[in-house]
Amino acid sequence: MRKVCIISGKRIPFARSGTKYMRKGNKELMSSALRALKDDLGLDKKDVGEIILGAVSKHAADFALARESAIEAGLAFNIPATDIQKACGTGLEAALMIAGKIAIGQIDSGIAGGVDSNSDIPVEFKKSFSDRLSAMNYARDFSGRLKALKGLNPKDLLPKFPAIKEPRTGLSMGESCEVMAKRWGIKREDQDQLAYESHQKAASAYESGFYNDLIVPFGGLEKDGILRPDIALEKLGKLNPAFDKKSGEGTLTAGNSTPLTDGASAVFLCSEEYAKENNLEVQAYLTIGQSAAVNYIDDEGLLMAPAYAVPKMLDRAGLTLQDFDFYEIHEAFAAQVLCTLKAWEDETFCKEKLGRESALGSIDRSKLNVKGGSLALGHPFAATGGRILAGLAKMIHEEGSGRGLISICTAGGMGVTAIVEK
Repeated sequence: MRKVCIISGKRIPFARSGTKYMRKGNKELMSSALRALKDDLGLDKKDVGEIILGAVSKHAADFALARESAIEAGLAFNIPATDIQKACGTGLEAALMIAGKIAIGQIDSGIAGGVDSNSDIPVEFKKSFSDRLSAMNYARDFSGRLKALKGLNPKDLLPKFPAIKEPRTGLSMGESCEVMAKRWGIKREDQDQLAYESHQKAASAYESGFYNDLIVPFGGLEKDGILRPDIALEKLGKLNPAFDKKSGEGTLTAGNSTPLTDGASAVFLCSEEYAKENNLEVQAYLTIGQSAAVNYIDDEGLLMAPAYAVPKMLDRAGLTLQDFDFYEIHEAFAAQVLCTLKAWEDETFCKEKLGRESALGSIDRSKLNVKGGSLALGHPFAATGGRILAGLAKMIHEEGSGRGLISICTAGGMGVTAIVEK
């Protein structure tokens, strides 16, 4: 098995949905990130084995999003491209797929990425009206098309907007996370504190120039539009509950939950031999990955799968939870991060659910999301994995050595995790 090198990553600034990137679709966002990566590494003059990327929300016309975005970015026509979708884990899953192909020698290099534009969502009609449209499409003559419209109710024309809800529970992610927060006893104050720290860390990273070579200007933005460097704990504490507004016990707010976000990211991976032949500096190595899924209906919370995936990955790697210099835990909600950390610290959970002899233990919180997390930077679903992977590789490279843990929760009760080291 060959070692898999992380060379570089690029992304466009993440923007709050409904603002700067209105009327810009997934392909335009994704091709911009790919173009920046291509230009930075001269990939139009190098052999690239494959491109794998995806989007959680996309139009039917974007069925070949990876291929079309690559061509639009100026990458060679002879590079195969594949679309995937694994909710919020899409970007990291794409990287693990590319890494796997490099490791076994199927390809020598590849690009992984992801994009989501919640400003350009695929609006549908009700099933009753779409059925009529299908009948019209297949009608052989004009009378057949008129017959398909017979009995049409004006209400059938009302649009149906996509909702971020689980099909089997009918709950949104925020509502599901509220259930988790109550189950694990996560305090509102702790959630606000984590959100506050995320913004402060991200602002500090910007001030130090950390993001200068990771982000390329796009759509009138030069930095992430979610970031609030002047945010105050007092202000966070005054926000009303966003998902449980009636019981009086809701703790998730707009301040400690990620907003809908638009953005795209891409990362270039290759073998050591390829890096040497093409004079590319290796920032870090993607060494292992792990996915997991849980029964979020009857047993576990929707976003608890990483609590299962990470222990499996640690066992395969022969590591403990404390053997890391950086922890990149995706901040879908502050409560989700805190639930995961509490589960790893809980003796009963680790024994009964994970089959371990004792708890995994605590992490050094000073090593958690040290350059800011999704609460401050934003979360364009499929783009988050690339954002985290590129940022973590750069942090390790700047340190000269180190090991980082990535943990991403996803819809459907799944999680994707990985280890990056040098």
